[in-house]
Amino acid sequence: MIQLNNVTKQYPGCADPALGDISLEIEQGEFVFLVGPSGAGKSTLIKLIFREQLPTGGRMYFNQRNVTALKQKELLEHRRKIGMVFQDFRLLKQKTVFENVAFALEVLGRPPKEIKEKVPEALDKVGLLDKARSFPDKLSGGEQQRVGVARAIVKDPLVILADEPTGNLDRDNSRQLMDLFETINQGGTTIIIATHAWEIVDRMKKRVIALDGGRMIRDEQRGGYCHEH
Repeated sequence: MIQLNNVTKQYPGCADPALGDISLEIEQGEFVFLVGPSGAGKSTLIKLIFREQLPTGGRMYFNQRNVTALKQKELLEHRRKIGMVFQDFRLLKQKTVFENVAFALEVLGRPPKEIKEKVPEALDKVGLLDKARSFPDKLSGGEQQRVGVARAIVKDPLVILADEPTGNLDRDNSRQLMDLFETINQGGTTIIIATHAWEIVDRMKKRVIALDGGRMIRDEQRGGYCHEH
């Protein structure tokens, strides 16, 4: 489903590439952790898959389409298939929970009737239907992140990309969030999570792709995080 062939990303003014010669495949329905220290290239890889950035070299495919060559209209179509979850939630403070989730469909031009049906479904899946009229500043960090997940799943994406989604959460909320991702994954959605949180990676026993200095150093189907306690 996602295929990278010898992908390199070099930022201007940097001596070393952010990613160097990465080749990997991720199948539909997989649950994958991207692990590694800060600066390893995890966020860069997420941005490339979303096509927020272009690789400097190599090719990337999404459902057998070369995403490095997408025109603007095709790029929007590509991004519709991907839900993004951020470390800092990125909720619109002046909008209610319902309106934040609805906004993801509004920008896609979906009709109001569909929005009215799908937003409560998404909020119900993340356990926040009762908070639909609340504003983000009235929610806990864990609840705000679940709104972020609802916003990602409301458009029925093929893939969810999450960049350090537990970075601002305590252990209990992190665990609940990962259980939620697991449930979404069981419905067939591919999940790719960049994280430092080795205790979560150890517990989940999913595929682990380890990056270090822009290189892929490990790829295990049921890995834990190689770490020192």
